[in-house]
Amino acid sequence: MNLLAEATIKINKPVSDVFDYVSNMENFSEWFPGVISIESENEYLHGQIGKEYLERVKIPLRGVRKIKLTVKEVSINRKFVTQGAFAPLLPRMEISLTEDSHATSVVNWRLYSRNDNFIAKLILLPLVSIVMRKRAAKGVRNLKAVLEDGG
Repeated sequence: MNLLAEATIKINKPVSDVFDYVSNMENFSEWFPGVISIESENEYLHGQIGKEYLERVKIPLRGVRKIKLTVKEVSINRKFVTQGAFAPLLPRMEISLTEDSHATSVVNWRLYSRNDNFIAKLILLPLVSIVMRKRAAKGVRNLKAVLEDGG
C-alpha cells in the first residue's frame, strides 16, 4: 500500500463520541471536502465490518463519481477502516483514535492506495496525493469544528 495523505488533530470530545460519529460514514460528507454524499447500501449497522456505502465524490478533471465503500476493519473506539472499489486508485481510508484524556481524543486520518502498479506509483499517486493532503488537512479541521461546535 502507498500512503497518499495523513492528518492528525486533537478533538475535545471523548473518544467514544468521536468513534460513533466517524464510523457512521453517512456523516462523512458533513466534514470531508469533495464528498458530496454517502448513502448506506446494505442493512449492516454503522461501524460493522461488511457495511457498504455509495459515495458521491468530486474527482479533479473527472467530475463527480460514485464509489462503493466497504467497512473492512473495526476496533471500537480505536480504528475504523474502509476500502473503495475505485480503480485505478483503490483507496483505503484508516481512522485511528487515541484517548488523550477523559474528554479529549486524537484522530489520525490516513488515505492509502492499494494500487502497487509502477506507472500508477510514478504518475497517478503523486497527483492524487497533492489533492488529498489538502483535503485531509481541511477535513480533520472540519471534523473538529463539527464535533466541538456543532459545525
